[in-house]
Amino acid sequence: MKLYIKNMVCTRCKMVVKQELIKLGIHFSMVELGEVEIIENISCEQQNQLRVALLKAGLELMDDSKSVLIEQIKNVIIDLVHNSEEPLAIKFSEYLHQKLNHDYTYLANLFSEVQGTTIEQFLITHKIERVKELLVYDQINLTEIAYQMHYSSVAHLSTQFKKVTGLTPSHFKQLKNKKRVMLDAV
Repeated sequence: MKLYIKNMVCTRCKMVVKQELIKLGIHFSMVELGEVEIIENISCEQQNQLRVALLKAGLELMDDSKSVLIEQIKNVIIDLVHNSEEPLAIKFSEYLHQKLNHDYTYLANLFSEVQGTTIEQFLITHKIERVKELLVYDQINLTEIAYQMHYSSVAHLSTQFKKVTGLTPSHFKQLKNKKRVMLDAV
């Protein structure tokens, strides 16, 4: 049995979900961003207890299939941007289609309708947040960041960064108060 959870965006979220499942005696085989594979069926009482526990942690158990699909889109993007350094061998739209087994146009229209922004804008926002993170860490240069984040050039990255933040990457790096946004707030 699969359960879908909203706002799971990081490893800590996965740890919280695992802890709550263990506390409630719910056996699971897998906990990934946005979803949990439960070994056996759980009672309504257990499901309600899990719902309450997750809400306290800022997470939400989802029932609506459209909400589940939106979260899956977000999780694919977050995983791609924050956990993958390999460039895509195919277009992003095809990648999303293959991951979620839905037509990209359907996914794009649903996402825009529900989120009030496009999949592309959501992807760009996450890429820029990741670039900010890499700039703050100061372990790799802008050329390496552009490559790692799948930009065609440093100029493309810089243009998009300035369009989103109002700053150039070098100016952002010089700021003393480097403001970054938490992933679940993006």
